[in-house]
Amino acid sequence: MLTLDRVSLSYGSFRALDSVSLHAKPGELVVLLGANGAGKSSLFLTISGIHRAASGSIRFGERELVGMRPAQIVEAGLVQCPEGRKLFPGMSVLKNLTLGAYVHRKDKAGIQRSLDEVFELFPILKQKQDDPAGSLSGGQQQMVAIGRAMLSRPKVLLLDEPSLGLAPLVVKQMFEVIQRINREGTTVLLAEQNAYSALRIAHRAYVLERGRIAMEGDPQSLLNDEGVRRAYIGA
Repeated sequence: MLTLDRVSLSYGSFRALDSVSLHAKPGELVVLLGANGAGKSSLFLTISGIHRAASGSIRFGERELVGMRPAQIVEAGLVQCPEGRKLFPGMSVLKNLTLGAYVHRKDKAGIQRSLDEVFELFPILKQKQDDPAGSLSGGQQQMVAIGRAMLSRPKVLLLDEPSLGLAPLVVKQMFEVIQRINREGTTVLLAEQNAYSALRIAHRAYVLERGRIAMEGDPQSLLNDEGVRRAYIGA
């Protein structure tokens, strides 16, 4: 469904991504592990069309994404939930959520169905839909960010560090929700530093270091790898 072939990206003289190749099949939950500065966000911004790859190919089904506008990529069904949530804190939860439906704005009935699905996924957001997004807890704000992405009706959802800054109990709940989203049919590419929790729900995983794929494999083999455990799990 999503295939990257030797994708590179530079910021001036700095090489942020260096010949990155990876893929996610329909229905998979693929984890991308990496420390701060490894290139995870740069990779997601390149897939989303916000940055343009210096070289390489990004294919989504039969479509080449390199050169497409971000809005076209969202319309095609590939949606990013960014690191740091990027909400509008003074706007209500409901307005933040419905911003995600902009590409489907003519389909009022479809938007309501998608909204109902998000409220089923995150019942607390229905209760707080009229509250300013900035008044919510960190975990609830992350729910809004994921919900907003789901309003775009993704076929592939890119989740960039969704557990960042959250309490352990909330992290556990967040990963359960991500797993449910995947089980209900959405392909997920999850960028994370929380290796243990991410690998427990993944089908496959990659390790990104200094803009390059350093390792790939099934979750158990990466959990058992001494280097991965030392770098990301602390054991």
